Amino acid sequence: MDFNEKRIPIIKIRDYLIVSIQVDMHDRLALQLQTQILEEIYRTGSKGVLIDISTLEMVDSFIGRVLSGMASMAAIMDAAVVIVGMQPAVAITLVELGLEMPGVDTALNMELGMEMLEKRLNKA
Repeated sequence: MDFNEKRIPIIKIRDYLIVSIQVDMHDRLALQLQTQILEEIYRTGSKGVLIDISTLEMVDSFIGRVLSGMASMAAIMDAAVVIVGMQPAVAITLVELGLEMPGVDTALNMELGMEMLEKRLNKA
């Protein structure tokens, strides 16, 4: 990996991984993040992933598909994914692109997202 390339930090809290995207997302970074999250799920045995996208002002169909694919892959590894902080323009774009995100739960903010993960984990 190029050391000049940005890495998005992944923080483990209890049984969850917290990912806060604070940079502009491009295709290579999205794929790198997907791999990074899946490796952390495997390494730590985390049962949930909270992805904060509140700083993303726009997404394209590729980024949307990567997020959706990540949720499907995480589910296969027995981890739930909740995406939080989606801006209205991002939601509108995803709907206009006809991009469905099965398996992806969403919440308005990190607090509600954590509550979702905790409820899901307690049901299991």
